[in-house]
Amino acid sequence: MNVSETSLPGVLVITPRVFGDERGFFLESYNEKRMSDMGIRERFVQDNHSCSSQNVLRGLHYQIKHPQGKLVRVVAGEILDVAVDLRTKSPALGRWHGVTLSADNKKMLWVPPGLAHGFLVLSDSAQVLYKTTDFYYPEFERTLAWNDPDLNIAWQLKGEPIVSAKDALGVSFKDAEKFEL
Repeated sequence: MNVSETSLPGVLVITPRVFGDERGFFLESYNEKRMSDMGIRERFVQDNHSCSSQNVLRGLHYQIKHPQGKLVRVVAGEILDVAVDLRTKSPALGRWHGVTLSADNKKMLWVPPGLAHGFLVLSDSAQVLYKTTDFYYPEFERTLAWNDPDLNIAWQLKGEPIVSAKDALGVSFKDAEKFEL
């Protein structure tokens, strides 16, 4: 696996080694030892799978208690995956990083605890798999406004995105609860 640092401390883009031939391909999507060597030493407790149609925007989500680290990958389609730093002690507080994840490029994004996470589906549909380091606690879930002008995320939108009622009520970065990390 190859790892690239991003503009946000601790957020990593991981490109697995792909072994392909006329039959298809094989890749290791998770290897505890290799991840540990990259600095990802958290224990994963839950796997999630979402399927969304084009222009669906999910997020930006985080849990203020029981913060989740997420290892995100796409097995069908393409997304713009975005992380926003909410760690008050981070030099990148309030900054975001986006990366295109797709079934074709097979890249993964590691989003450590203390960041909000969301994605926009760029293809006709996308299937997103992600591992989390803590369980889902709806009472601690928070939503950061995907369209906050202070964040100015370049979503690559083609028209108005499709968002859930909950995501439409996301709070601004300045009003969002943050992490003392």
